[in-house]
Amino acid sequence: MGLGESGTRAEIPAIKVRQWLNMWTDVQFDPKTHRRRPDEYFYIFTIPAPQLRALCGIYRRTTAGGTLRSADLGIQRRHDPSRSDEIREYVQFGYPWSDLGAAKRASGEFNDLRKPGWLPTSIVVNILKRGDPREGRQPAEEDLVEVKDLSDQEAIIQLPSTFTGSGWKPKEITPVEVIDGQHRLWAFEDAKFAKDFGLPVVAFHGLDLSWQAYLFWTINIKPKRINASLAFDLYPLLRTEDWLERFEGHSVYRETRAQELTEALWAHPDSPWHRRINMLGEPGPGPRMVTQAAWVRSLMATYVKKWEGPGVQIGGLFGAPAGQNERVLQWSRPQQAAFLIQVWDYVKETIQSCHDQWAKALREEAPQVTIEGEVDAAFAGPHTLLNTDQGVRGVLYITNDLCYVRADDLELASWIVEDHATAVDEKVVTQSRRSLEKQPVSGFLEKIAKALAKYDWRASSAESLSEEERTLKLAFRGSGGYRELRRLLLKHLSGVTGVVSHAATAVTEALGY
Repeated sequence: MGLGESGTRAEIPAIKVRQWLNMWTDVQFDPKTHRRRPDEYFYIFTIPAPQLRALCGIYRRTTAGGTLRSADLGIQRRHDPSRSDEIREYVQFGYPWSDLGAAKRASGEFNDLRKPGWLPTSIVVNILKRGDPREGRQPAEEDLVEVKDLSDQEAIIQLPSTFTGSGWKPKEITPVEVIDGQHRLWAFEDAKFAKDFGLPVVAFHGLDLSWQAYLFWTINIKPKRINASLAFDLYPLLRTEDWLERFEGHSVYRETRAQELTEALWAHPDSPWHRRINMLGEPGPGPRMVTQAAWVRSLMATYVKKWEGPGVQIGGLFGAPAGQNERVLQWSRPQQAAFLIQVWDYVKETIQSCHDQWAKALREEAPQVTIEGEVDAAFAGPHTLLNTDQGVRGVLYITNDLCYVRADDLELASWIVEDHATAVDEKVVTQSRRSLEKQPVSGFLEKIAKALAKYDWRASSAESLSEEERTLKLAFRGSGGYRELRRLLLKHLSGVTGVVSHAATAVTEALGY
């Protein structure tokens, strides 16, 4: 394919493939849920890899300069540079030479192992139609890729009139989105050795976002090619897909993720709950600990929930769309773990420095709790609500809900961390936490913690309670206790001043308390 002269469009011949069954007209199409009816055709063609990469604009995520919006359009999946580096080596030298270490390559002894690095599998993309919005933006008119149907079997793909090849940059956003194959495509960034290396492409035209997520799932997850839990980091939109929820159930994302995060809180040395969660649920003579099952249930009811209920817009930060754009936060497992550790660290620190009567009473009633080091009895002693199922859920409710209603002001979607791994990867969680400390939400969480420290966290078992106070605390027992503690905590926070009060009031109104 040759590029056109200035002001003309380069054209690529394409095969037009009709894949449509009449019975598909019964499928529920809904533009409001990003599932408008798709075209009945897709297209197959070939294009040099560096040129396709330029048209697709797969952005390497970075916090450099603090500007992330241009590189984070809400639909691009997470990119692992190491995977693309491996593919680049394979393309040049084939397998197994591409896997050899530097010393073996330099020796020349294994040169006979070099082979062609074919990539015969199609890159699956979507060509944006005129007016397709992405985070309130769309391609400039001169940057659009046009699809011209010639017959039932043939079509022409017209590249932008401004297109200059692999170094081309769009005026606004790029006109093509990658659905599957981004790591293969990114392998050709600055790949001068492969300027004419053609890639087969399957292109949809104007395919809505939910259908893109659906295709990604059926290509990568249904055949069990990659870990299902990882898929929700690669394509966060999957977290809110109702078809996936109904088919797979909670275990696909919410239950599995809640268990991973609980393990992270238990395992990470910087966590206030390090070795202080009863992971096996066994009774014992030692200090009281909330069970893993209780933590999982609480996380599923708060951070990892989808919606609070019909018509109530308080979802879980890790599992529901947040903000005015109703966007799913693209936080990975280490980011989610780091966020929870930061929440509880602020709570622990503010409780330790609290000298209100309730805290002093708990310290006098119980000796310091020792599990791999001393911990404040007001925070994790035998008579504090903070060390109970109800108290854990109460803190998770409050921090999730208040951050959820202020997602835009706190710029939660702008917190991007390059590395991604499992939630219990200590190094990556630590790096994510350091990054989080520089975000606006960190200061907000600290303000919430300071306000929570003013609440009376004594459990009904505390000896210092009056009979009237004990009766009130007994209301937190049972399943109804979660709602009651949440209501009282919101009432308490609404009485403080500043942004915490405003957020608590907004949550209270949304919940109808």
